[in-house]
Amino acid sequence: MKLAEHTLQGFVEVLGSDAPAPGGGSVSALCAANGAALCAMVCRLTRGKKKYLEYTPLMEEIIPQADALAQKLTASIDKDTEAFNLVSAAFQMPKETEEQKAARSAKIAEGMLVSTKVPFETMELTLEALKLAQQMLGKFNTNAASDLGVAALNLSAAVRGAWLNVLINLGSLKDGELAADYRARGQQIVEQAEAIAGQIYQTVLESL
Repeated sequence: MKLAEHTLQGFVEVLGSDAPAPGGGSVSALCAANGAALCAMVCRLTRGKKKYLEYTPLMEEIIPQADALAQKLTASIDKDTEAFNLVSAAFQMPKETEEQKAARSAKIAEGMLVSTKVPFETMELTLEALKLAQQMLGKFNTNAASDLGVAALNLSAAVRGAWLNVLINLGSLKDGELAADYRARGQQIVEQAEAIAGQIYQTVLESL
């Protein structure tokens, strides 16, 4: 069964077990999916309301984007664990002969690259969700202000959590230039995401 198909209780039980995966990467993706879904919810609670009619077109524009991001990020919950399992399987490969060692090394490198790409993609998708939430400031149903604030907090945690999962794998990438590129781009995403999330949270806080 895919992780995303578990009940909440089932997912929490698997997460708390002694299995090394799912772990922080999958949880980061889950946080991001929750944040994107909350953005969609706030939009739906805003559109069509008499007080916010002028913003209905914007809400209608954001809803499908937020829904799509929530779906992609939900898929990332399993992608992260699958990437970890790929690396684990590679380490279990035989290494008795030079040919086996070469094949094992190649599979480990392949797995480490996937294990870096997946959380990095989570970071990129999460930043997209934050940008959608930012567009809603001053235009959403204030009765759902706390929900938008929680969305920002979830998305902020997701970016930082996914970043940790990128960083822990960078040292294992054989391509030094690629690792440096991931590090530079990742840091930019973190800084941009934190600025947006902070703005959203502070705006919501001051409105309560």
